[in-house]
Amino acid sequence: MEHIDEDELKNIIGDRISKIESRIKDACQKAGRSREEITLIGVSKVFPVEYAIAALKAGLTDLGENRVQELVPKYETVLEKGIACNWHLIGSLQKNKVKYIIGKTKLIHSVDSVDLAREIDKRSGNAGIITDVLIEANVSGEESKHGFSPSSIKEALDEMNNMESIRVKGLMTMAPIEQYEGQAREVFEKTKKLFDDLRGDSRDPSVWDTLSMGMSQDFESGILEGSTCIRIGTSIFGDRRYIDSH
Repeated sequence: MEHIDEDELKNIIGDRISKIESRIKDACQKAGRSREEITLIGVSKVFPVEYAIAALKAGLTDLGENRVQELVPKYETVLEKGIACNWHLIGSLQKNKVKYIIGKTKLIHSVDSVDLAREIDKRSGNAGIITDVLIEANVSGEESKHGFSPSSIKEALDEMNNMESIRVKGLMTMAPIEQYEGQAREVFEKTKKLFDDLRGDSRDPSVWDTLSMGMSQDFESGILEGSTCIRIGTSIFGDRRYIDSH
């Protein structure tokens, strides 16, 4: 991987963040929403920690990782440097990895089974904390995607409401790669309706306030349909195909 000077990297990433911010503001204007309603999460997966630090120095406040084994060392390095960051676990989470991230995340987006929720609850209880989570909804119905079907989410939420050390704040979904224009937005629209329908079933409707929808290729559609968290990787950090995975 070609070495990039620290200041140069910050400028490159900062410029990309500025362009994303402009697009976020345009989408919010179209949707009649405030920019403050949207949390921009930079997804630094497979990129070295220097890229994550550059994004934070460029003004980003939230970073997301797909894998626990990447989140933990980056979390520790950023912490050692005294840089504030809200960390999000956005990828599939295995039960045996939960113990490593308890207390490190602002939000776990990818709770895709009741068993996983129980493990997070148990580990959080042992640590004396409450962990904020989202239920992953497979609204597109794709077999390749994790998450609950829309028809099974209410039952799962009812079970999670009885867990004392997790707080379910809403839903996360992924749209399919579009086969036709507007396909992603259709999935987001259905997820927003599901989110609204479930509000009255949450343990505390006042904290049922987070809808994680939209990535680099479709985040404007997410914002137009009510997303409060967008997960942006490529448009901030670049093409992952040119980064050596580790």
